[in-house]
Amino acid sequence: MKLAPVALFVYNRPRHTRQMVQALCNNTLAGNSDVFIFADAARTPEAASAVREVRDYIRTIDGFRTLTIVERSGNLGLAKSIVDGVTQLVERFGRVIVIEDDLVTSRYFLEFMNTALDRYEGEERVMQIAGYMFPESLVFEEDALFLPFISSWGWATWRRAWRHFEARPAGYECVLADSALRRRFDLNGNYKYSKILRAALQGKIDSWAVWWYLSVFLRNGLVLFPRRTLVRNLGFDGSGVNCVASTFAQDDLEPDFRVAVLPQRIDVSLQAEAVMSTMPRPKLSAASVLNSLMRFIRRAPSRVNFEKPW
Repeated sequence: MKLAPVALFVYNRPRHTRQMVQALCNNTLAGNSDVFIFADAARTPEAASAVREVRDYIRTIDGFRTLTIVERSGNLGLAKSIVDGVTQLVERFGRVIVIEDDLVTSRYFLEFMNTALDRYEGEERVMQIAGYMFPESLVFEEDALFLPFISSWGWATWRRAWRHFEARPAGYECVLADSALRRRFDLNGNYKYSKILRAALQGKIDSWAVWWYLSVFLRNGLVLFPRRTLVRNLGFDGSGVNCVASTFAQDDLEPDFRVAVLPQRIDVSLQAEAVMSTMPRPKLSAASVLNSLMRFIRRAPSRVNFEKPW
């Protein structure tokens, strides 16, 4: 098995970063994996101390085959940092596994990523491997399934797929203007990705993921998801720059679950509609909203803006 490099993206959350790294170190293939950490620079003076703490910590990490740290000299923001880091690594290695600092992984996450990257490398329609899976009570014959949308919570891709990534790809106007196409983009009306797309077009959010999804969508691409989640997101606590403060229904990681049987049929799963119709929605929680509010007060005490989350 050819192991893909692992790209970790960190900023100013030392506690989350430690949890992410510790979980990754427990992966069965950690000791054989090359890890690249992209550490963004502080956006504001108030973030500088936490950014330094994160950088001090990542310099102490061991447990991987090699560790390369890329410390940004200026603040790129999450979207530009991810696009730049992923592009660098796929151009150099042909494939990459991507993890952000608020994600913890199952011990079999790297095994699934690398096995699937090998298995579907030559399948042009398969454009991403996802590590996260929504809470599901459905019965699947195989341990993974193909769905027609992406996930940004622990994922992998190849150079041949990522070359199609574009910010504002040609065709977004058609998706927004054509009601049938827009409904399909919104997972048959189950999740309003078109609303996120409009927000990105208007500059209201800094999202690489909606452009990646659109790039995959316009090519009728497929994403492989595990039957049970191999990733848990700890970022719904108001600590992140881009994550809405909320609660979000997630399954706990099953310590013994590993993906043993991959789908042979390269097409959208017959259970896709059932999965999409039961996708959870973020819900505001008092604790996470308070955490988020205090972060903004510390950053700009003289002018706090209260806006509805989209």
